[in-house]
Amino acid sequence: MSLSNPAFSSTMSSSSQTSTRPMATSAAAAPSLLQQVGMAGGAAVITVTFIHPIDVVKTRIQISSEYGALGMAGSTKKIIAGEGVTALWKGVNAAWLRESSYTSLRLGLYEPCKVAFGCTDPESTTFLKKFAAGSAAGGLGSLAGNPFDVLKTKMMASEAAGSPSIVATAKELMNAQGVKGFYRGIDSNIMRAMVLNGTKMGVYDQAKGVVVGLTGLERTSIVTSFLSAATAGFFMTCTVSPFDMIRTRLMNQPADARIYNNAADCLVKIVRNEGPLTLWRGFIPIWSRFAPTTTLQLIIFEQLRSAMGMKAL
Repeated sequence: MSLSNPAFSSTMSSSSQTSTRPMATSAAAAPSLLQQVGMAGGAAVITVTFIHPIDVVKTRIQISSEYGALGMAGSTKKIIAGEGVTALWKGVNAAWLRESSYTSLRLGLYEPCKVAFGCTDPESTTFLKKFAAGSAAGGLGSLAGNPFDVLKTKMMASEAAGSPSIVATAKELMNAQGVKGFYRGIDSNIMRAMVLNGTKMGVYDQAKGVVVGLTGLERTSIVTSFLSAATAGFFMTCTVSPFDMIRTRLMNQPADARIYNNAADCLVKIVRNEGPLTLWRGFIPIWSRFAPTTTLQLIIFEQLRSAMGMKAL
């Protein structure tokens, strides 16, 4: 066949142009660890902005029997009547810092921890391995976020008029207890974070497989994420409530006094003086916070992962 043939020349030209263009890939290159942590932090900060009022009410109920008797609706009314609507966002700046450190790590490190634990095949990976990976990520995140957690808890518990200053709260704590004051309750916080994130990510990951199997939906579907996250939120509340109570009590001790020596001492004193069911006081507000927080965080995180070319969890 002659090389001067127009059809042949056209074909060769097209082939040459194709070979010089970069080939399209089915998915973008996997983001770095820093990008994964950044995506998790972005999802967490967006979520906490809307959910923070529930956290304020939950904290008041846990530290005060008066608020505990009022319940969620009554406590909300009391806070608004006595301190104004903006009181429901007390400590939100500390919450932003906490989410940027703690939650960004516990979400962003989950997949790397799964790989470290050998969780490479979703179909054959056991729930215990997923729980262990989530626990490891949660424990690491809590080390970074504890100082902001202490500040957030103290600011949310304040019943003074106006929003407390994060700088003033930090100075007061530093002057009274030094650096160690920012790591008050670190033992209970690490345990809480490990149980919380292990339950959250383990149940979410496992539930996605169940939802896909029962409904035929894709793992990437928002409906799959929603149903799985809602399931994780309930089980998180069941397992985390006692740890949350102990952590809140430890972190909210007066700056110049020490009521509890450590997590074990706090547990014993609560059970002895107030009864074991006190450990689950505030279950409804905790669930009311966990359910939307978990759902929004994971849906936003999954969508950001998809936008970056990553596969679904």
